Amino acid sequence: MSSDELELSRFIENLHQQVIINSEGSNAEGDEGSFREEEFTSLMIEYLIESGEIEDGQICYHSARGIKVNGYNLQEEEGRLDLFISIYTQNPYPTTIRKDAVETAFKQLISFLGKVYKGYHKTIEEASSAFDMAQLIHSQQNQLSHVRMFLFTDGMTTLKSKPPEEQGGINYSFNIWDLGRTYRCITSGQKREAIKIDFQAEHNSLIPCLAMPASKADYKAYVAIIPGEILRKIYAEYGSRLLERNVRSFLQAKGNVNKSIRKTILNEPDRFLAYNNGISATAESVQLVDLPNGGQAIGGIVDLQIVNGGQTTASLYQAVKKDKADISGIYVQTKLTVVNRERMDEIVPLISRYANNQNKVNEADFSANDPFHIRIEELSRTIWTPADDVQQQTRWFYERARGQYAEAKNRESTASKQKNFTINHPISQKFTKTDLAKFEQTWDQLPYIVSLGAQKSFVKFTLKLSNQKSFEPDDNYFKHLIAKAILFKKAEKIIHNEQLGGYRANIVTYTLSFLSYKNQGGIDLDKIWKQQGITSLLQEEIKMTSRNIHQIITNPPDGKNVTEWCKKESCWQKVIEQRFIKE
Repeated sequence: MSSDELELSRFIENLHQQVIINSEGSNAEGDEGSFREEEFTSLMIEYLIESGEIEDGQICYHSARGIKVNGYNLQEEEGRLDLFISIYTQNPYPTTIRKDAVETAFKQLISFLGKVYKGYHKTIEEASSAFDMAQLIHSQQNQLSHVRMFLFTDGMTTLKSKPPEEQGGINYSFNIWDLGRTYRCITSGQKREAIKIDFQAEHNSLIPCLAMPASKADYKAYVAIIPGEILRKIYAEYGSRLLERNVRSFLQAKGNVNKSIRKTILNEPDRFLAYNNGISATAESVQLVDLPNGGQAIGGIVDLQIVNGGQTTASLYQAVKKDKADISGIYVQTKLTVVNRERMDEIVPLISRYANNQNKVNEADFSANDPFHIRIEELSRTIWTPADDVQQQTRWFYERARGQYAEAKNRESTASKQKNFTINHPISQKFTKTDLAKFEQTWDQLPYIVSLGAQKSFVKFTLKLSNQKSFEPDDNYFKHLIAKAILFKKAEKIIHNEQLGGYRANIVTYTLSFLSYKNQGGIDLDKIWKQQGITSLLQEEIKMTSRNIHQIITNPPDGKNVTEWCKKESCWQKVIEQRFIKE
């Protein structure tokens, strides 16, 4: 077995082990296979969020004759719907997934969507999360401009790509994430797959450009003018992936469309180039084409990222989507900086920072290497759990960047040492940045923020950190953080076993937030840390409270969508106004 095959074998083993551990003690009797598929889907969504492929995702398994879906994500501001479907083999060795199986999976998603458009939610049990998903998509169907379908599998597909389609003014794209693609994405040293644009093949166009004079600089730069319609189409396909991966860019795309930009687009499109500052972008490489009449043009770009001008880009997209604007005469000036991959992580954040210096940018906005997260990582590598007569000391492993756990394990030189690493760092005790935000915001009684989803919740947490610049986590903070993690993980298992139907994630965060509110710090985090568990009395309280929470959040006012209702602060106010009666 070659070294590459060995690494792939280790990767699939770690992936399956993580799915099994995530499922441990939580699956309903007789439903192990489908539950593990849900956990696999959840893990794949985490990977794609971390790599910047998607903004978020909700697990929602539903299957019927000819249809199947494992999850979804709706970006209402962008008119984009993501649908997820999984083929989970559970085989210890990579299994070949034939083309017909891939096509069948996409047909199941397409059939599901077609039924949803026609009111399929009316045939689904209202207490289920599938009803919520179908109802939400049905209500937003006229606002959709792009539907992305994702196939996840732990096998190796023979079909690697499927061309996009357009129907009824909606673009449909198909994304195949098999074991090989996932492995390459996670282990390539990049946090995401690079965006590759072929202007000739995809847009039947070339982008004339002016190159900077030759110099000894460690980058190359080009000035170009991009048609607004091409920029809009690129944003429609990639959305927030097109933006440099920091909080400021993420928020910039989500903000209200700048009124001045919108006014120019609608009323004076021919003057857009004169009035607008344009965009700054970076890339790993460009393909240059010689023009017949002299000069050069950009034919393709690898790893395109907009580091300044997200508002301009989003404004063009929204003007067409919401105002039906004609942007055929709009052009956008562009400064494109090309940086080698080896220096990408060093230089691109600096370009982003200085390109945005006309507005205040908090240091915490560039959070990948924020001192808070570095310190949490350091503490997680040194603090052992308490030991007693039956409990072995272990560590809780903070994965500040995706793949650190597998990388640390694989650094161990022998199988025996790797086994000891797993014993000392159980995969069930691995947690990520988005997990950390979820634990803290639940304890801080912000369940409606947690309900926004992993990525948006993390953004809110990061902005809060920016107001605590002098705060540095110590041993006591870390131990209390782990106590909150234990509390959260135990609650997930308890509430799953209650079989309350859908919305488990919402019930968990609302239940624990209410207990934090009710007890006003009365839950002993020091005791949870020392015992690495919670008392039977607290377990019972979680069980009883979760039933009441379920009743409240699944009965929103005015027939609102449950998932959207849970994202509102008014939902939390409704919860804390209730007088829960013990059964």
